[in-house]
Amino acid sequence: MRLTTKTILLAAALSMGAVVASPASASASVRSPEGVCGSGFARVADSKRVVKTSSGDVFGYVYLLFNRKTGYNCVTTIKTSYVGTATYTEATLITQTRRVRDEPVRTNKKTDGRKYKYYAGPVKLYAKGLCVKYSGTIWDTRRDAAIATGGRASWGNCG
Repeated sequence: MRLTTKTILLAAALSMGAVVASPASASASVRSPEGVCGSGFARVADSKRVVKTSSGDVFGYVYLLFNRKTGYNCVTTIKTSYVGTATYTEATLITQTRRVRDEPVRTNKKTDGRKYKYYAGPVKLYAKGLCVKYSGTIWDTRRDAAIATGGRASWGNCG
């Protein structure tokens, strides 16, 4: 089978694109919450919460960002301990939906959690004019696995 120059160049370009777009290589280079959440997202008031164990060991931070143009919130948990080692890491975002008279607040919840080397997320939900809660979790690598948690358990950033 004879390959044309055009076919060879196309194959080379596609293979290079796969290497550049690889999540494994991208995750090592993304270190900021803005980089994880993407274009248009910015930190909001009360946007950074420590993720720590009950004994006070800090394993990372959970961040809340908002995109004014789209109305979406974004949460990411970025590790400061066990960086480069795959440990269970989680980012969770909960938003209110509109309140129906005399009924409890309805919510939407989205979580990204599994073994990650650098961060969990981005977790995005529409939240324009709605209150949100957010949290992050990072597990220790040892057998007795200390668990670090953080975030905001009460409704906030309503708007």
